[in-house]
Amino acid sequence: MKILVGIKRVVDYNVRVRVKPDGSGVALDGVKMSINPFDEIALEEALRIRERGQASEVLAVAIGPEEVQTQLRSALAMGADRAILVKADAALEPQDVARVLLAIIRQEGIGLAILGKQAIDDDAGQTGQMLAALWDRPQATFASKVEIKDNVALVTREVDAGLETLEIELPAVITSDLRLNEPRYIKLPDIMKAKKKPLAVTDLATLGVNAAAQLRVLKTEAPAQRSRGIIVKDVPELVAELRKRGVVS
Repeated sequence: MKILVGIKRVVDYNVRVRVKPDGSGVALDGVKMSINPFDEIALEEALRIRERGQASEVLAVAIGPEEVQTQLRSALAMGADRAILVKADAALEPQDVARVLLAIIRQEGIGLAILGKQAIDDDAGQTGQMLAALWDRPQATFASKVEIKDNVALVTREVDAGLETLEIELPAVITSDLRLNEPRYIKLPDIMKAKKKPLAVTDLATLGVNAAAQLRVLKTEAPAQRSRGIIVKDVPELVAELRKRGVVS
């Protein structure tokens, strides 16, 4: 079984995001970029499945400009066997990303697709679900535990009432939640080995995908500044302040 893992290049989660002065988007010049954290978790889970002898290959796929090769090399250093970069100058919407992944799934004969549940830049959380619908295969989202038995995946997911376990037939789509695992640390020898691993470059036209934006961002604004808090001496003073502000009656 081959496993496909989606990789997205995002602003590193430790970096404070800044909005461009003209409000046209987020400032990216000189900003550290990394693999989307949920995609790292998805990749780690795919590697663990392969290490248990339940998969033959892990394929990392990313969409974007040439610079995204840096994140794909990081995925290869973590342990992915191969990588594919689908060149695209503009960011694609979730449905187009799903179409790209589906084209590669059919081309490569993928048996399991593991994606992050969402990307930390747009927080859309739609690609995995759309991919499952287009592929017409089962899905299990927000996975906190994954077990593969024969041709079935047992996926535990956290829901409001507790834990829910789904049994889905492969091929299938799984999206990873935060508590699924902790990604491994990349060592220097692994970084050197990653330079020799295959990284193919293709484009949307070659895959037969015609990306057409359906949404247009009108303006990007930073959150409003929060007012400073105050320190109260006791509960009566707190209640008095809340009444003064109309929070309680």
